[in-house]
Amino acid sequence: MKKKLLALLLCAAMALSLAACGGNSGSSGSSGGSGSSGGSGSSEGRVYWLNFKPESDDVLQGIAKTYEAETGVPVQVVTAASGTYSQTLISEMDKSAPPTLFVIGNQDGVNQWKDYALDLTGTAIANELNTDAYNLYDETGKLVSIGYCYECYGIIVNPDLVEQAGHSMDEIQNFDGLKAVAEDIHSRAADLGFDAFTSSDMDGNSSWRFTGHMANLEYYYEQEGDVWTECPPTITGKYLDNFKNLYDLCINNSTVASTELATGGHDAQNEFNTGAAAFYVNGSWEYESVKEAVPNATMIPYYCGVSGEEKAGLNCGTENCWAINCKASEADQQATMDFMVWCVTNPDASRKLVDTFGVMPYQSAAESTNGFLAAADEYTSNGCYVMNWATNFQPNVDDYRAALVAALNQYNADQSDANWEQVRTAFVDGWAVQYQNANG
Repeated sequence: MKKKLLALLLCAAMALSLAACGGNSGSSGSSGGSGSSGGSGSSEGRVYWLNFKPESDDVLQGIAKTYEAETGVPVQVVTAASGTYSQTLISEMDKSAPPTLFVIGNQDGVNQWKDYALDLTGTAIANELNTDAYNLYDETGKLVSIGYCYECYGIIVNPDLVEQAGHSMDEIQNFDGLKAVAEDIHSRAADLGFDAFTSSDMDGNSSWRFTGHMANLEYYYEQEGDVWTECPPTITGKYLDNFKNLYDLCINNSTVASTELATGGHDAQNEFNTGAAAFYVNGSWEYESVKEAVPNATMIPYYCGVSGEEKAGLNCGTENCWAINCKASEADQQATMDFMVWCVTNPDASRKLVDTFGVMPYQSAAESTNGFLAAADEYTSNGCYVMNWATNFQPNVDDYRAALVAALNQYNADQSDANWEQVRTAFVDGWAVQYQNANG
């Protein structure tokens, strides 16, 4: 096992896209274990869930305690800090009591971790699914991991502020409409008492919203209908100017000047919740955090000036897929399977998990009450296309995004054509470089 893990450490291509969805910082905790190495468990097995979603940590700690109290089975939840899941997974897998439940969220992850994943075909948890749309397989047909939630992202909007500024949501059907409304709000921010966009910080707590999520619009449109099934060795950046359209709109019509974004420290969620801005780039995982402060909050697509984008929908998909560690003991594997089934079938547990995850694709799980996912469904019902998560194919994701952050910070400080060319280099040439680093 240690040879395999050493190879993973040396491999520049990390398995998962780890900017993950939300959360200002990761934390760890446990129930029935001691420290991040996991507890020894009992003769009946133990569960150690290495959690991918920092924003769900509190809920998962409560779920673990409830299950342990009901069953006596030790359950430990350790949450990797935002942007560190790959490194944390490698480290934890090399311990004497490694995770029994972990995340393999994309095809690169399958390639890296398939030898550690139990085949879930025909298992109790797989039989609870209501769709196979989020399942990941290896080249032999082995079911390596299954989605435990799916999400959407785009631009969160406070319609009440849009109306207070003398506009309506009907005006925002494409980039021209969004630009007109945002620039008008920004020009009158002092009189209105609010601005167009929340801050767009480039620190680790926020940069993923742009280098991971908003970047998806370029990748999605570059597919031009031929959806990627594996990471392409190169990209052209054909739609990078469209990314620039939206990015410029965000940083130049905001509560925070673009020159102040590098160091971070601003609270975009609080800006939105307190009515300081009408638009907030984020995803469905934020619904629980904003719904009380902004009950009418909704979500609109990444309008960016692409022809026909009036029929665009939200970015929908997942990188949240459960895998069971096949290197764990049979008792631990069974305990983990039982815990997973309980999570998606127990009414109280699934209600709490759905409220933090947004939705779970399982027959007996509680129904979603997430308004942003409802918006995604409405776009689809109206015949709009879904923007798939092509961003999951970013090669050597941590290094690739770090280069993007550096280039964007240089551009934010001085929005010259020369500095934008540095962004283009990091975006396009950086893809090829990181693909080679990952694949040789």
